[in-house]
Amino acid sequence: MRKQIVICAAVLAATAATGLLTAQATGPWQSAARWHRTLEKSIDGTLLIDDTGVEFRSAKLKERWAWLDIYSFDLSAREFTLISYQNRQWREPGHRRLHFTLAQAIPPSVASELTARVARPVRNGEPQPMAAATAEIPAHRRAFSGGSNGVIRFRNDGIDYVTKDGRDARSWRWEDIETIANPNPWELRIGGYREIAEFDLKQPLPRALFERIWDRLYGGRL
Repeated sequence: MRKQIVICAAVLAATAATGLLTAQATGPWQSAARWHRTLEKSIDGTLLIDDTGVEFRSAKLKERWAWLDIYSFDLSAREFTLISYQNRQWREPGHRRLHFTLAQAIPPSVASELTARVARPVRNGEPQPMAAATAEIPAHRRAFSGGSNGVIRFRNDGIDYVTKDGRDARSWRWEDIETIANPNPWELRIGGYREIAEFDLKQPLPRALFERIWDRLYGGRL
């Protein structure tokens, strides 16, 4: 078991290194963006994501957040909220949240790299629809707003929910998932550290598949 863990760690390290080389070869990703500030005027500028962190530049200011300074993030379409370890204004409790709207959506590959670099649980709404999957099940995600229809994709490194229009889409690494539940073959609940997602399955979830997911999620924690 220990040998397998060491091999897995080596593979992950090699994958991360490959991602860094790719990022360095292509340069930083960037998009025109607007920083929405609480009780202050919004600022237009450019948001950059590169090998060392995230940066916002404008004609008036430049602010940068190194990976170690980022607590988490929320990403959905062209909405990006960075949650940093910085103190909030007026000594309010909690982490500082910085909300940006982007002219261009962050590509799934960049979102995946961003997720890996932050390391802590995040809400990544940009899954990679073409990433290899071991199994797929069409599903309906429940929500107060009516929910959405898509496909749950089980991958070696996590679970994705992919929709045609991107609505409610998510990518969970195993590290982002706290619990999973399968009350019956037609339901699945993913309890992430940042959110809970409930699905009605359009095809029954095979017991053998659920047991594999269970072993993958909890086996490394025992």
